[in-house]
Amino acid sequence: MNILQEIADQRRRDIDSIGHSQGLELPKHRSSPLAKLPAEPFLIAEIKRRSPSAGSIAAVPGPLRQAEVYLQGGAAAVSVLTEETHFGGSLRDLLRLKERFPESFFLRKDFLLDEEDILVSHQTGADGVLLIVAILDDRRLEALYRTAVGLGMEVLVEVHTQEELARAAKLKPRLLGINSRDLRDFSVDLLQPLRLKNRIDWAPRLVFESGIRSAEDAAIAYAAGFDALLVGETLMRRPTLLSEIRDARSYHRSDRFWSTLGSRSDSRPLVKICGLTRREDVEAAEQLGANLLGFVCAPSPRRVSADFIRRIGPTRAPKVAVVVSEGPRAQLPPEVAQLLAEAAIDAVQFHGNESPESCFDAAFPYYKALRLKSTESIAALKKYRSPRVLVDAYVPDAYGGSGKRIDPELLEAAAAVGPLWVAGGIGPENVAEIIHRYRPELIDLSSSLESKPGEKDREKIRRFMDAVRDADSRITV
Repeated sequence: MNILQEIADQRRRDIDSIGHSQGLELPKHRSSPLAKLPAEPFLIAEIKRRSPSAGSIAAVPGPLRQAEVYLQGGAAAVSVLTEETHFGGSLRDLLRLKERFPESFFLRKDFLLDEEDILVSHQTGADGVLLIVAILDDRRLEALYRTAVGLGMEVLVEVHTQEELARAAKLKPRLLGINSRDLRDFSVDLLQPLRLKNRIDWAPRLVFESGIRSAEDAAIAYAAGFDALLVGETLMRRPTLLSEIRDARSYHRSDRFWSTLGSRSDSRPLVKICGLTRREDVEAAEQLGANLLGFVCAPSPRRVSADFIRRIGPTRAPKVAVVVSEGPRAQLPPEVAQLLAEAAIDAVQFHGNESPESCFDAAFPYYKALRLKSTESIAALKKYRSPRVLVDAYVPDAYGGSGKRIDPELLEAAAAVGPLWVAGGIGPENVAEIIHRYRPELIDLSSSLESKPGEKDREKIRRFMDAVRDADSRITV
């Protein structure tokens, strides 16, 4: 079922039955001047009562009180969902809000379909409107865009796919929103906006839409270079998070890790070669096409010093430090923290017993590695907050590098949770099977490429990379 199309079809029926004004008697003329968005990175906080994904949002105060909390808390703009059937919104909310806060910026968020929608939005106090590319053909999209711009309004043009981005590029809007939520099925992938960002050929102000649940998510978006966030359900339920999400602006354009992973144009799985201990192995991994370089900074035959990592210098592929916390609180060794501060590494892989709540406080950017022991591990997998979680085989008292494969049933379950990052017992001889069966987004390996612990074999690396390319070509042909 295409939820977006269902909502758009319902909106057409609503217009036919009660008109663009939702049956309200609207003012003949706009009574307040148009507000503007700030020049610096900003936050748009949203007012909505329910959604198809979240259902009814309990204990929501009135829109006037909610907007007051947002604006006092530092939100630069308020998005007002005015769609009635699926989101419980109303143009009445927009009218009342603009009357109460005439100098504040209000975005009308709805499934706008024609020029009359734009005129009504302007009339009822909206300073900007959302246009969803997926529900508008090119002619209608341009007509709505030109109408809004002609009225002096901001226009947030929303895309989710590469095809939609190509269509939006014909307008080159100055405000482009990339939705992490696929409105066809309401699934969320925080890396989707980063992928599309790297394919933009003009210089819009970028808005990261949907999926922001915490300051950690906000940091990922701001660090990737987004100029604004649009946050709805999270702030409706917990407005106290507003200051934390707003303050994540301090990460603006500070991270190349997640952005680099989203910048590839080919479809083959990403490859992380871990346990690198020699410069010649780092050079071989780079030359043969590895996407991530892993350095173990925890007890292991493959452990390396901070000075070794520092001497490696700049690399094409991001460098990852692997650390292990024995207890639930994520612990970052001081030397690794210094490497991260110096940008001598690009990210941290937590491979111990770290709790979901503690990782972001210890390091950014990071991702979690989780050893799959049983079906309970799959439940734990869903609790971690990094955009991706690497799954590995469980071996008592061993945190990676064991060469053991994950139980196939557990791996199947992990693949069903979301894009799969997988380690454990993968090598040139079985990578094709892994790719064909599980469609991983990233493959992590170490011991299968070694001539002895800590020393990689260039020929094994070459054979592995060739096997990955061959297996991927057999899928995509």
